[in-house]
Amino acid sequence: MIPPASTIGILGGGQLGRMLAIAAAKLGYHAHIYCPEKDCPAAEVAKFTTVAAYDDRTALKAFAKSVDVITYEFENIPVAALGAIAGKIKPDISILELCQHRVLEKQAVNRLGIATAPFVPVHSKKELLAAAKSLGLPAVLKTARMGYDGKGQTTLKSLSMIETAWKGINAAEAILESFITFRMEISVIVARDAKGTMACYCPVQNIHKNHILSETIAPASISPSLAKKAEKIARAIAEGLSLVGIMAVEMFVTQDDKLLVNELAPRPHNSGHWTIDACVTSQFEQTIRAVCGLPLGSTRRLCNARMINLIGDDIKDWQRYTAMPNAKLHLYGKKESRAGRKMGHVTFIY
Repeated sequence: MIPPASTIGILGGGQLGRMLAIAAAKLGYHAHIYCPEKDCPAAEVAKFTTVAAYDDRTALKAFAKSVDVITYEFENIPVAALGAIAGKIKPDISILELCQHRVLEKQAVNRLGIATAPFVPVHSKKELLAAAKSLGLPAVLKTARMGYDGKGQTTLKSLSMIETAWKGINAAEAILESFITFRMEISVIVARDAKGTMACYCPVQNIHKNHILSETIAPASISPSLAKKAEKIARAIAEGLSLVGIMAVEMFVTQDDKLLVNELAPRPHNSGHWTIDACVTSQFEQTIRAVCGLPLGSTRRLCNARMINLIGDDIKDWQRYTAMPNAKLHLYGKKESRAGRKMGHVTFIY
């Protein structure tokens, strides 16, 4: 167990790092942020900050020596540079590496006996044509690596789009997935400690606009039996990957109530922000508990909640939300508002 007054290293300085640092402080820990950008949101609330590139091995080693454990707030960190400090990182960098590659991620989920959308790995325009004929259209072409909030992906509706689509993603490797007509998108956030103890938050419904999460509704409007199946899937993945930390498991609910895993995120997730105001233990506190070896906290939902992201100029409505008695406003301290940028969120509790 890592006791309070120890220092938790956080790779990444965005809003997730900021909320992790706040949760760490509430439990008596110090936070040390590692981020390439100066004046990042997390640095405002952390005791220490290192400004260096994610592939700066010298800086990473010095950072690791200054902390007792390391976690991360996003996946797109070059794993090759983390080898020398891997022993301090939770979740394990093998999980980080897996979740950086959409093909490997889906293959790992399938090996656990859990369904995903049908998919084919592709490495060339020729392979893309064969995959499109095999899966049928429409289908979604995505880069195998990187990409989030809709970046690095396109929907193929006809074979005539293949050449343009392949050039457009500009990647050496990609994945083609069958287009799923789903009833809703949900996610389950699961925590697991080093002893194998697990705790799940209730499944929530996620609504996207322009490929960016716009709204999360807790709990999701699904049957109790389907909610149990979703939690079972999340637990099976956490167990199968030997997770120590927290993970969001995003799923499609099909028209006939089947569940298909879409993506994994081995860190706090946008769809879990509502837990700050509506659960006994937030996803951020739970992360700190899991990586420090503390007992996991209760995930009990205290009330229903609806979280909306404040994206770009949505931030201008901040004053209106402060006047609403059931609204909890969270601003990220970002200096510049621009289209598609997450500036904060507001959670309505009921």
